[in-house]
Amino acid sequence: MSARPRSEKAEARAEAQRTRILDAAQHCFIEHGFHGAGMALIAETAQMSAGLIYRYFESKSAIIRAIVEEQLELLREDIARNTHPDFPTVLAEEYGRPHQCEGRRMSASLLLEISAEATRDPQIAAALDDYDTTVRNALQDWLTRAREAGGMALDGEDARRRALMLQCLIEGLKLRETREPGLDRDLLMAALQDVVPRMLDR
Repeated sequence: MSARPRSEKAEARAEAQRTRILDAAQHCFIEHGFHGAGMALIAETAQMSAGLIYRYFESKSAIIRAIVEEQLELLREDIARNTHPDFPTVLAEEYGRPHQCEGRRMSASLLLEISAEATRDPQIAAALDDYDTTVRNALQDWLTRAREAGGMALDGEDARRRALMLQCLIEGLKLRETREPGLDRDLLMAALQDVVPRMLDR
């Protein structure tokens, strides 16, 4: 067997281990909070030794930064698809999903945990800033794109303002989700269909 297949196999195994750790950490952070979830608990949930986790991540802060980077990669994949999102439907469908990161998307409660930790950890704050900038730029790009390309054909400054408001709406719904997970979905959809088109209308 050549060195290349062995290397590829090792890389695939390392990536699988890394994903296993991140999944376990997300579950622990959601269930116990960032400070209540130590490396020992994450290791137990991942069914591996704490020493093995430290081979991949030097600290819980490094794990959180990796989670944020994973969300950025998912966002980049969404952008690459270049689709025309139906925002009311997308937001209504995302609201109140199970706490586990279904489809590897970040849950509302995990986002709040990470946001709180960002007030104490400059590296996590920088990672979240990068994430926020990417989200806003993606929204602005969609808003300025021609309609035939799936966009809204708004001018730059108008798109900039509306991208900010859409981002605030998305984040506000995440907060509302943690406090009112049983919100009537028909009411939510009707409210979004009433508000979002007005936010996007020229």
